[in-house]
Amino acid sequence: MSPSPAEASATVLVVDDDERFRERLVRAFVRHGFQAQGAATTQAALGAARTLRPRYAVVDLRLPDGSGLELVRELKALDANTTVVVLTGYGSIATAVEAVRRGATHYLAKPADVDDILLAFAGATLPSGQEAALTHEVPSLARAEWEHIQRVLADCGGNISQAARLLRIQRRSLQRKLAKYPVPK
Repeated sequence: MSPSPAEASATVLVVDDDERFRERLVRAFVRHGFQAQGAATTQAALGAARTLRPRYAVVDLRLPDGSGLELVRELKALDANTTVVVLTGYGSIATAVEAVRRGATHYLAKPADVDDILLAFAGATLPSGQEAALTHEVPSLARAEWEHIQRVLADCGGNISQAARLLRIQRRSLQRKLAKYPVPK
């Protein structure tokens, strides 16, 4: 799904502290005809937003120098027409509601690819009354569990014992789960 001819020069700001993921998204948006720029922090994102004036923004929920939720509010204050999609490695209903309350038009769980984000952008910009024929796969329970374990393990710096304590499971059980291959979406 590419931007329409009228939006051929649409701008998108990708804000994520994971450099590989951010650069992959920026390259994918450029291939889809967008002018794309990445930022790793809220301060860098605000500076880029002031000069780029993005039509679209993709914002990670957790950033090293602040909350993605606060960044959503600040991006909307700069330009109320910016369509913002919030990404997170671990989602909850409370943060999804808060993201929308602060101005985000969509909330997606990682791993999301550029096609998922473009669907979210398209759904946010449909004319009033027009139904979106959009489909988005909900991850299986096993996949959601695997992603949650990976995030907790990353937050613990790879320390399996500490991650097991936080997850409230036996260390050996966690090791068995980690030995399995990633669960497909």
